[in-house]
Amino acid sequence: MSSTLSPSAWLRGSRRPSWLSDPKVLRTEVLGGLVVALALIPEAISFSVIAGVDPAVGLFASFTMAVTIALVGGRPAMISAATGAVALVIAPLNREHGFGYLVTAVILAGVFQIVLGALGVAKLMRFVPRSVMVGFVNSLAILIFMAQVPEMTDVPWPVYPLIAAGLAMMVFFPKLTTVVPAPLVSIVILTVITVAAGIAVPTVGDKGDLPSSLPVPGLPDVPFTLDTLTTVAPFAFAMALVGLMESLMTAKLVDDITDTRSSKTRESVGQGVANIVTGFFGGMGGCAMIGQTMINVRVSGARTRLSTFLAGAFLMVLCIVFGPVVSDIPMAALVAVMVMVSVATFDWHSIAPRTLRRMPLGETVVMLVTVVCVVATHNLAIGVVVGSIAAMVVFARRVARLAEVTAVTDPDGGTVVYRVTGELFFASSNELVGQFSYGTDPDRVVIDLSAAHIWDASSVAALDAVETKYAQRGKTVEIVGLNEPSARMHKTLSGELAGG
Repeated sequence: MSSTLSPSAWLRGSRRPSWLSDPKVLRTEVLGGLVVALALIPEAISFSVIAGVDPAVGLFASFTMAVTIALVGGRPAMISAATGAVALVIAPLNREHGFGYLVTAVILAGVFQIVLGALGVAKLMRFVPRSVMVGFVNSLAILIFMAQVPEMTDVPWPVYPLIAAGLAMMVFFPKLTTVVPAPLVSIVILTVITVAAGIAVPTVGDKGDLPSSLPVPGLPDVPFTLDTLTTVAPFAFAMALVGLMESLMTAKLVDDITDTRSSKTRESVGQGVANIVTGFFGGMGGCAMIGQTMINVRVSGARTRLSTFLAGAFLMVLCIVFGPVVSDIPMAALVAVMVMVSVATFDWHSIAPRTLRRMPLGETVVMLVTVVCVVATHNLAIGVVVGSIAAMVVFARRVARLAEVTAVTDPDGGTVVYRVTGELFFASSNELVGQFSYGTDPDRVVIDLSAAHIWDASSVAALDAVETKYAQRGKTVEIVGLNEPSARMHKTLSGELAGG
Protein backbone atom coordinates (compact mmCIF):
# COMPACT_ATOMS: atom_id res chain seq x y z
CA MET A 1 0.00 0.00 0.00
CA SER A 2 1.45 3.39 -1.00
CA SER A 3 2.36 5.80 1.77
CA THR A 4 1.76 8.84 -0.46
CA LEU A 5 -1.16 10.96 0.74
CA SER A 6 -3.74 12.37 -1.65
CA PRO A 7 -4.27 16.15 -1.52
CA SER A 8 -7.51 15.71 0.47
CA ALA A 9 -5.85 13.28 2.88
CA TRP A 10 -2.94 15.68 3.28
CA LEU A 11 -5.34 18.48 4.22
CA ARG A 12 -7.04 16.22 6.76
CA GLY A 13 -3.73 15.08 8.24
CA SER A 14 -1.50 16.55 10.88
CA ARG A 15 0.43 18.58 8.29
CA ARG A 16 -2.57 20.80 7.64
CA PRO A 17 -1.60 24.44 8.24
CA SER A 18 -3.09 25.76 11.46
CA TRP A 19 -4.45 28.88 9.74
CA LEU A 20 -6.75 26.71 7.61
CA SER A 21 -8.67 25.45 10.61
CA ASP A 22 -8.35 28.30 13.11
CA PRO A 23 -9.79 31.71 12.14
CA LYS A 24 -7.84 33.39 14.97
CA VAL A 25 -4.54 32.12 13.59
CA LEU A 26 -5.54 33.22 10.09
CA ARG A 27 -6.37 36.70 11.34
CA THR A 28 -3.06 36.94 13.21
CA GLU A 29 -1.08 35.84 10.17
CA VAL A 30 -2.88 38.18 7.78
CA LEU A 31 -2.60 41.23 10.02
CA GLY A 32 1.01 40.40 10.89
CA GLY A 33 1.89 40.23 7.19
CA LEU A 34 0.17 43.58 6.59
CA VAL A 35 2.06 45.35 9.38
CA VAL A 36 5.37 43.93 8.15
CA ALA A 37 4.60 45.01 4.57
CA LEU A 38 3.99 48.59 5.74
CA ALA A 39 7.26 48.58 7.68
CA LEU A 40 9.16 47.07 4.74
CA ILE A 41 8.45 49.91 2.33
CA PRO A 42 10.61 52.70 3.83
CA GLU A 43 13.31 50.18 4.84
CA ALA A 44 13.57 48.75 1.32
CA ILE A 45 13.73 52.25 -0.17
CA SER A 46 16.46 53.27 2.29
CA PHE A 47 18.53 50.18 1.51
CA SER A 48 18.13 50.91 -2.22
CA VAL A 49 19.72 54.29 -1.61
CA ILE A 50 22.63 52.62 0.22
CA ALA A 51 23.16 50.22 -2.71
CA GLY A 52 22.90 53.08 -5.20
CA VAL A 53 19.92 51.68 -7.12
CA ASP A 54 16.36 52.79 -7.90
CA PRO A 55 13.91 52.38 -4.96
CA ALA A 56 11.89 49.91 -7.03
CA VAL A 57 14.88 47.53 -7.01
CA GLY A 58 14.80 47.24 -3.22
CA LEU A 59 11.03 46.88 -3.16
CA PHE A 60 11.11 44.16 -5.83
CA ALA A 61 13.82 42.35 -3.84
CA SER A 62 11.74 42.47 -0.68
CA PHE A 63 8.73 41.09 -2.58
CA THR A 64 10.54 38.18 -4.25
CA MET A 65 12.64 37.32 -1.18
CA ALA A 66 9.64 37.16 1.16
CA VAL A 67 7.39 35.20 -1.21
CA THR A 68 10.11 32.71 -2.18
CA ILE A 69 11.49 32.10 1.32
CA ALA A 70 7.94 31.51 2.60
CA LEU A 71 7.84 28.47 0.31
CA VAL A 72 11.39 27.11 0.52
CA GLY A 73 12.80 28.46 3.82
CA GLY A 74 13.38 26.46 6.96
CA ARG A 75 12.10 28.92 9.57
CA PRO A 76 8.35 29.69 9.45
CA ALA A 77 7.31 33.31 10.18
CA MET A 78 10.80 34.69 9.56
CA ILE A 79 10.91 37.64 7.15
CA SER A 80 13.53 37.86 4.41
CA ALA A 81 13.87 40.96 2.25
CA ALA A 82 16.35 43.57 1.07
CA THR A 83 18.73 44.39 3.94
CA GLY A 84 21.29 47.02 4.80
CA ALA A 85 24.07 44.47 5.33
CA VAL A 86 23.69 43.11 1.80
CA ALA A 87 23.38 46.64 0.38
CA LEU A 88 26.69 47.63 1.98
CA VAL A 89 28.46 44.59 0.52
CA ILE A 90 27.31 45.04 -3.07
CA ALA A 91 27.18 48.86 -3.26
CA PRO A 92 30.84 49.16 -4.41
CA LEU A 93 30.21 46.65 -7.22
CA ASN A 94 27.22 48.62 -8.48
CA ARG A 95 29.11 51.88 -8.20
CA GLU A 96 32.19 50.65 -10.10
CA HIS A 97 30.68 48.27 -12.68
CA GLY A 98 26.96 48.96 -12.97
CA PHE A 99 23.61 47.42 -12.16
CA GLY A 100 24.05 44.36 -14.39
CA TYR A 101 27.04 43.22 -12.33
CA LEU A 102 25.08 43.75 -9.11
CA VAL A 103 22.28 41.47 -10.29
CA THR A 104 24.84 38.88 -11.41
CA ALA A 105 26.41 38.98 -7.96
CA VAL A 106 23.01 38.39 -6.34
CA ILE A 107 22.42 35.28 -8.48
CA LEU A 108 25.93 33.94 -7.84
CA ALA A 109 25.56 34.63 -4.11
CA GLY A 110 22.45 32.48 -4.16
CA VAL A 111 24.41 29.66 -5.78
CA PHE A 112 27.12 29.98 -3.12
CA GLN A 113 24.49 29.84 -0.37
CA ILE A 114 22.98 26.65 -1.79
CA VAL A 115 26.43 25.04 -1.93
CA LEU A 116 27.33 26.19 1.59
CA GLY A 117 23.97 24.97 2.87
CA ALA A 118 24.46 21.57 1.26
CA LEU A 119 27.96 21.36 2.79
CA GLY A 120 26.48 21.83 6.27
CA VAL A 121 27.54 25.39 7.09
CA ALA A 122 24.45 25.64 9.32
CA LYS A 123 26.07 23.20 11.74
CA LEU A 124 28.56 25.93 12.66
CA MET A 125 25.75 27.59 14.63
CA ARG A 126 26.43 25.15 17.47
CA PHE A 127 29.68 27.03 18.12
CA VAL A 128 27.88 30.32 18.79
CA PRO A 129 27.66 30.58 22.61
CA ARG A 130 24.83 32.13 24.57
CA SER A 131 26.85 35.24 25.47
CA VAL A 132 27.36 35.99 21.76
CA MET A 133 23.66 35.42 21.11
CA VAL A 134 22.76 37.89 23.86
CA GLY A 135 25.22 40.40 22.40
CA PHE A 136 23.72 39.81 18.97
CA VAL A 137 20.21 40.52 20.24
CA ASN A 138 21.25 43.62 22.18
CA SER A 139 23.29 45.05 19.32
CA LEU A 140 20.38 44.37 16.97
CA ALA A 141 18.09 46.40 19.24
CA ILE A 142 20.64 49.23 19.31
CA LEU A 143 21.01 49.23 15.51
CA ILE A 144 17.23 49.29 15.03
CA PHE A 145 16.99 52.32 17.32
CA MET A 146 20.00 54.05 15.70
CA ALA A 147 18.39 53.62 12.28
CA GLN A 148 15.44 55.70 13.51
CA VAL A 149 17.57 58.59 14.78
CA PRO A 150 17.86 60.31 11.35
CA GLU A 151 14.06 60.29 11.15
CA MET A 152 13.96 62.19 14.45
CA THR A 153 16.65 64.74 13.59
CA ASP A 154 16.05 68.08 11.85
CA VAL A 155 12.36 67.35 11.33
CA PRO A 156 9.22 69.49 11.93
CA TRP A 157 8.17 69.62 15.56
CA PRO A 158 4.87 67.68 15.03
CA VAL A 159 6.97 64.57 14.37
CA TYR A 160 7.80 64.24 18.07
CA PRO A 161 4.24 64.25 19.47
CA LEU A 162 3.25 61.85 16.66
CA ILE A 163 6.00 59.43 17.68
CA ALA A 164 4.99 59.75 21.34
CA ALA A 165 1.35 59.13 20.46
CA GLY A 166 2.31 56.07 18.40
CA LEU A 167 4.32 54.64 21.28
CA ALA A 168 1.48 55.29 23.72
CA MET A 169 -1.02 53.50 21.47
CA MET A 170 1.24 50.46 21.15
CA VAL A 171 1.67 50.30 24.92
CA PHE A 172 -1.96 50.77 25.96
CA PHE A 173 -4.03 49.45 23.03
CA PRO A 174 -3.16 45.75 23.73
CA LYS A 175 -4.71 46.23 27.19
CA LEU A 176 -8.06 46.81 25.44
CA THR A 177 -7.84 44.11 22.78
CA THR A 178 -5.31 42.02 20.90
CA VAL A 179 -7.61 41.22 17.97
CA VAL A 180 -5.85 43.82 15.82
CA PRO A 181 -2.07 44.40 16.12
CA ALA A 182 -1.34 47.63 17.95
CA PRO A 183 1.26 48.75 15.37
CA LEU A 184 -1.36 48.58 12.61
CA VAL A 185 -3.80 50.62 14.70
CA SER A 186 -1.08 53.17 15.41
CA ILE A 187 -0.14 53.50 11.73
CA VAL A 188 -3.75 53.92 10.59
CA ILE A 189 -4.72 56.46 13.27
CA LEU A 190 -1.60 58.60 12.83
CA THR A 191 -2.03 58.57 9.05
CA VAL A 192 -5.67 59.68 9.34
CA ILE A 193 -4.71 62.45 11.77
CA THR A 194 -1.90 63.86 9.63
CA VAL A 195 -3.92 63.73 6.40
CA ALA A 196 -7.14 65.10 7.90
CA ALA A 197 -5.38 67.90 9.78
CA GLY A 198 -2.99 68.67 6.94
CA ILE A 199 0.04 68.26 9.21
CA ALA A 200 3.24 68.67 7.18
CA VAL A 201 5.62 65.91 8.26
CA PRO A 202 7.93 63.53 6.33
CA THR A 203 6.00 60.67 4.73
CA VAL A 204 6.77 57.35 3.05
CA GLY A 205 6.37 59.06 -0.31
CA ASP A 206 9.28 61.36 0.51
CA LYS A 207 11.58 58.32 0.53
CA GLY A 208 11.08 57.65 -3.19
CA ASP A 209 8.62 56.69 -5.87
CA LEU A 210 6.78 53.41 -5.43
CA PRO A 211 6.67 50.93 -8.36
CA SER A 212 3.52 50.86 -10.48
CA SER A 213 3.87 47.33 -11.93
CA LEU A 214 5.17 43.88 -11.04
CA PRO A 215 8.81 42.97 -11.73
CA VAL A 216 9.58 41.10 -14.96
CA PRO A 217 12.15 38.25 -15.05
CA GLY A 218 15.20 38.52 -17.27
CA LEU A 219 18.93 37.83 -17.57
CA PRO A 220 21.49 40.34 -16.25
CA ASP A 221 22.96 42.65 -18.88
CA VAL A 222 26.62 41.61 -18.58
CA PRO A 223 29.10 39.76 -20.80
CA PHE A 224 29.14 36.11 -19.76
CA THR A 225 32.92 35.81 -19.57
CA LEU A 226 35.55 34.64 -17.10
CA ASP A 227 36.48 38.27 -16.45
CA THR A 228 32.91 39.00 -15.33
CA LEU A 229 32.99 35.98 -13.04
CA THR A 230 36.27 37.01 -11.39
CA THR A 231 34.93 40.54 -10.91
CA VAL A 232 31.64 39.43 -9.38
CA ALA A 233 32.69 36.36 -7.36
CA PRO A 234 34.37 38.12 -4.37
CA PHE A 235 31.33 40.34 -3.82
CA ALA A 236 28.95 37.40 -4.28
CA PHE A 237 30.83 35.24 -1.77
CA ALA A 238 30.91 38.06 0.80
CA MET A 239 27.18 38.61 0.30
CA ALA A 240 26.52 34.87 0.68
CA LEU A 241 28.40 34.71 3.99
CA VAL A 242 26.84 37.87 5.44
CA GLY A 243 23.36 36.79 4.34
CA LEU A 244 23.70 33.30 5.81
CA MET A 245 25.13 34.58 9.08
CA GLU A 246 22.29 37.05 9.65
CA SER A 247 19.64 34.58 8.50
CA LEU A 248 20.85 31.70 10.67
CA MET A 249 21.24 33.92 13.73
CA THR A 250 17.74 35.31 13.18
CA ALA A 251 16.34 31.79 12.75
CA LYS A 252 17.96 30.75 16.03
CA LEU A 253 16.48 33.80 17.74
CA VAL A 254 12.99 32.96 16.45
CA ASP A 255 13.48 29.36 17.58
CA ASP A 256 14.11 30.64 21.11
CA ILE A 257 11.15 33.04 21.06
CA THR A 258 8.68 30.44 19.78
CA ASP A 259 10.14 27.41 21.59
CA THR A 260 10.27 25.53 18.29
CA ARG A 261 13.04 24.08 16.15
CA SER A 262 13.72 24.87 12.50
CA SER A 263 15.89 23.36 9.77
CA LYS A 264 18.95 25.59 9.45
CA THR A 265 20.18 23.61 6.44
CA ARG A 266 16.88 24.13 4.64
CA GLU A 267 17.01 27.81 5.58
CA SER A 268 20.53 28.13 4.13
CA VAL A 269 19.50 26.51 0.85
CA GLY A 270 16.24 28.49 0.85
CA GLN A 271 18.11 31.77 1.16
CA GLY A 272 20.14 30.78 -1.89
CA VAL A 273 17.04 29.93 -3.90
CA ALA A 274 15.38 33.20 -2.87
CA ASN A 275 18.41 35.24 -3.95
CA ILE A 276 18.61 33.47 -7.31
CA VAL A 277 14.92 34.20 -7.94
CA THR A 278 15.41 37.78 -6.78
CA GLY A 279 18.39 38.26 -9.08
CA PHE A 280 16.49 37.06 -12.15
CA PHE A 281 13.70 39.51 -11.29
CA GLY A 282 16.16 42.41 -11.08
CA GLY A 283 16.24 42.71 -7.29
CA MET A 284 19.20 43.67 -5.11
CA GLY A 285 19.13 40.48 -3.04
CA GLY A 286 18.78 40.18 0.70
CA CYS A 287 18.53 37.93 3.72
CA ALA A 288 16.54 37.63 6.93
CA MET A 289 15.36 41.00 8.25
CA ILE A 290 15.67 40.93 11.99
CA GLY A 291 13.62 44.02 12.76
CA GLN A 292 10.70 42.99 10.54
CA THR A 293 10.92 39.43 11.86
CA MET A 294 10.55 40.76 15.39
CA ILE A 295 7.49 42.77 14.29
CA ASN A 296 5.99 39.62 12.80
CA VAL A 297 6.86 37.14 15.55
CA ARG A 298 7.13 39.09 18.79
CA VAL A 299 4.80 42.05 18.22
CA SER A 300 2.13 40.56 15.92
CA GLY A 301 2.38 36.97 17.21
CA ALA A 302 2.61 35.33 13.77
CA ARG A 303 3.97 31.78 13.64
CA THR A 304 3.48 30.37 10.13
CA ARG A 305 4.76 30.76 6.57
CA LEU A 306 1.53 32.51 5.59
CA SER A 307 2.54 35.76 7.30
CA THR A 308 5.88 35.75 5.46
CA PHE A 309 4.20 35.12 2.11
CA LEU A 310 1.57 37.79 2.72
CA ALA A 311 4.20 40.32 3.79
CA GLY A 312 5.69 40.09 0.29
CA ALA A 313 2.31 39.93 -1.45
CA PHE A 314 0.88 42.87 0.51
CA LEU A 315 4.04 44.86 -0.23
CA MET A 316 3.37 44.78 -3.96
CA VAL A 317 -0.37 45.35 -3.51
CA LEU A 318 0.30 48.38 -1.31
CA CYS A 319 2.79 49.80 -3.81
CA ILE A 320 0.85 49.14 -7.02
CA VAL A 321 -2.79 49.46 -5.94
CA PHE A 322 -2.64 51.71 -2.89
CA GLY A 323 0.52 53.65 -3.72
CA PRO A 324 -0.97 57.14 -3.17
CA VAL A 325 -2.43 56.10 0.21
CA VAL A 326 0.78 54.43 1.37
CA SER A 327 2.79 57.46 0.32
CA ASP A 328 0.82 59.55 2.83
CA ILE A 329 1.80 57.38 5.84
CA PRO A 330 3.89 59.59 8.15
CA MET A 331 7.35 58.28 8.83
CA ALA A 332 6.72 59.10 12.49
CA ALA A 333 4.23 56.20 12.64
CA LEU A 334 6.80 53.71 11.33
CA VAL A 335 9.54 55.17 13.54
CA ALA A 336 7.33 54.58 16.58
CA VAL A 337 6.83 50.95 15.53
CA MET A 338 10.55 50.35 15.11
CA VAL A 339 11.41 52.06 18.42
CA MET A 340 8.93 49.76 20.16
CA VAL A 341 10.53 46.79 18.39
CA SER A 342 14.00 47.82 19.58
CA VAL A 343 12.79 48.13 23.18
CA ALA A 344 11.08 44.73 23.02
CA THR A 345 14.10 43.10 21.37
CA PHE A 346 16.74 44.26 23.86
CA ASP A 347 17.53 41.71 26.58
CA TRP A 348 17.17 44.02 29.59
CA HIS A 349 17.74 41.12 31.98
CA SER A 350 21.29 40.76 30.62
CA ILE A 351 22.34 44.18 31.93
CA ALA A 352 20.46 44.10 35.24
CA PRO A 353 22.87 44.63 38.19
CA ARG A 354 21.80 41.34 39.77
CA THR A 355 22.60 39.45 36.54
CA LEU A 356 25.96 41.17 36.10
CA ARG A 357 26.98 40.30 39.66
CA ARG A 358 26.25 36.61 39.12
CA MET A 359 27.48 36.27 35.56
CA PRO A 360 31.15 35.24 35.08
CA LEU A 361 33.21 38.23 33.96
CA GLY A 362 34.29 36.45 30.79
CA GLU A 363 30.67 35.97 29.67
CA THR A 364 29.93 39.66 30.16
CA VAL A 365 33.09 40.66 28.28
CA VAL A 366 32.14 38.47 25.32
CA MET A 367 28.66 40.01 25.23
CA LEU A 368 30.11 43.53 25.29
CA VAL A 369 32.71 42.70 22.60
CA THR A 370 29.92 41.45 20.34
CA VAL A 371 27.81 44.56 20.91
CA VAL A 372 30.72 46.98 20.37
CA CYS A 373 31.83 45.25 17.14
CA VAL A 374 28.32 45.22 15.69
CA VAL A 375 27.54 48.82 16.59
CA ALA A 376 30.95 50.02 15.36
CA THR A 377 30.78 48.21 12.02
CA HIS A 378 26.98 48.11 11.57
CA ASN A 379 27.58 44.52 10.51
CA LEU A 380 26.00 41.76 12.60
CA ALA A 381 28.10 39.06 10.93
CA ILE A 382 31.39 40.68 11.96
CA GLY A 383 30.20 41.07 15.54
CA VAL A 384 29.15 37.42 15.76
CA VAL A 385 32.47 36.17 14.37
CA VAL A 386 34.57 38.39 16.67
CA GLY A 387 32.36 37.57 19.65
CA SER A 388 32.64 33.83 18.98
CA ILE A 389 36.44 34.08 18.76
CA ALA A 390 36.52 36.04 22.03
CA ALA A 391 34.33 33.36 23.65
CA MET A 392 36.71 30.63 22.50
CA VAL A 393 39.67 32.50 23.98
CA VAL A 394 37.84 32.98 27.29
CA PHE A 395 36.87 29.30 27.33
CA ALA A 396 40.43 28.16 26.55
CA ARG A 397 41.84 30.27 29.38
CA ARG A 398 39.24 28.99 31.81
CA VAL A 399 39.76 25.33 30.95
CA ALA A 400 43.55 25.67 30.91
CA ARG A 401 43.50 26.72 34.55
CA LEU A 402 41.74 23.48 35.50
CA ALA A 403 44.75 21.35 34.60
CA GLU A 404 46.72 20.53 37.79
CA VAL A 405 49.69 18.34 38.68
CA THR A 406 50.17 16.88 42.19
CA ALA A 407 53.04 14.67 43.32
CA VAL A 408 53.10 11.84 45.88
CA THR A 409 56.37 10.07 46.79
CA ASP A 410 56.33 6.41 47.89
CA PRO A 411 57.40 5.78 51.52
CA ASP A 412 60.53 3.95 50.33
CA GLY A 413 61.52 7.02 48.31
CA GLY A 414 62.15 5.04 45.12
CA THR A 415 59.14 6.20 43.13
CA VAL A 416 57.19 9.42 42.68
CA VAL A 417 53.67 9.45 41.28
CA TYR A 418 52.44 12.58 39.51
CA ARG A 419 48.67 12.77 39.19
CA VAL A 420 47.52 15.03 36.35
CA THR A 421 43.90 16.24 36.37
CA GLY A 422 42.02 18.31 33.81
CA GLU A 423 41.96 18.85 30.06
CA LEU A 424 45.30 18.77 28.24
CA PHE A 425 45.41 20.89 25.09
CA PHE A 426 47.63 23.64 23.69
CA ALA A 427 46.67 26.23 26.33
CA SER A 428 47.19 23.97 29.34
CA SER A 429 49.95 21.65 28.13
CA ASN A 430 52.40 24.51 27.52
CA GLU A 431 52.83 24.83 31.29
CA LEU A 432 52.86 21.08 31.90
CA VAL A 433 56.61 20.67 31.36
CA GLY A 434 57.43 23.03 34.20
CA GLN A 435 55.37 21.14 36.79
CA PHE A 436 57.94 18.36 37.41
CA SER A 437 61.04 18.27 39.68
CA TYR A 438 63.48 16.64 37.28
CA GLY A 439 66.62 17.09 39.39
CA THR A 440 65.31 15.94 42.80
CA ASP A 441 62.85 13.20 41.83
CA PRO A 442 63.80 9.52 42.40
CA ASP A 443 64.84 7.25 39.52
CA ARG A 444 61.32 6.01 38.78
CA VAL A 445 58.55 8.43 37.83
CA VAL A 446 54.89 7.51 37.22
CA ILE A 447 52.56 9.99 35.50
CA ASP A 448 48.94 9.10 36.20
CA LEU A 449 46.56 10.52 33.57
CA SER A 450 43.43 8.67 34.69
CA ALA A 451 41.81 12.02 35.61
CA ALA A 452 42.96 13.83 32.47
CA HIS A 453 42.25 13.81 28.74
CA ILE A 454 44.64 14.44 25.85
CA TRP A 455 43.04 16.59 23.17
CA ASP A 456 45.82 17.54 20.74
CA ALA A 457 49.37 17.10 19.51
CA SER A 458 50.64 19.86 21.80
CA SER A 459 49.81 17.70 24.83
CA VAL A 460 51.61 14.66 23.37
CA ALA A 461 54.63 16.84 22.59
CA ALA A 462 54.64 18.14 26.17
CA LEU A 463 54.60 14.59 27.60
CA ASP A 464 57.43 13.64 25.23
CA ALA A 465 59.42 16.62 26.50
CA VAL A 466 58.86 15.50 30.11
CA GLU A 467 60.08 11.98 29.30
CA THR A 468 63.13 13.38 27.50
CA LYS A 469 64.12 15.59 30.43
CA TYR A 470 63.93 12.65 32.83
CA ALA A 471 65.81 10.37 30.40
CA GLN A 472 68.64 12.90 30.19
CA ARG A 473 69.05 12.40 33.94
CA GLY A 474 68.94 8.62 33.70
CA LYS A 475 65.43 8.30 35.10
CA THR A 476 62.54 6.25 33.73
CA VAL A 477 59.01 7.49 33.17
CA GLU A 478 55.84 5.40 33.00
CA ILE A 479 52.60 6.96 31.77
CA VAL A 480 49.49 5.20 33.08
CA GLY A 481 45.72 5.67 33.26
CA LEU A 482 45.13 6.91 29.70
CA ASN A 483 41.55 6.60 28.51
CA GLU A 484 41.05 5.01 25.10
CA PRO A 485 40.99 8.18 22.90
CA SER A 486 43.97 9.65 24.77
CA ALA A 487 45.93 6.37 24.54
CA ARG A 488 45.24 6.17 20.81
CA MET A 489 46.45 9.72 20.19
CA HIS A 490 49.50 9.26 22.41
CA LYS A 491 50.46 6.02 20.70
CA THR A 492 50.08 7.57 17.25
CA LEU A 493 52.01 10.78 17.87
CA SER A 494 54.49 10.05 20.67
CA GLY A 495 58.05 10.27 19.40
CA GLU A 496 56.95 11.71 16.04
CA LEU A 497 56.73 15.40 16.93
CA ALA A 498 60.36 16.31 17.60
CA GLY A 499 62.08 18.52 15.08
CA GLY A 500 64.33 16.90 12.48
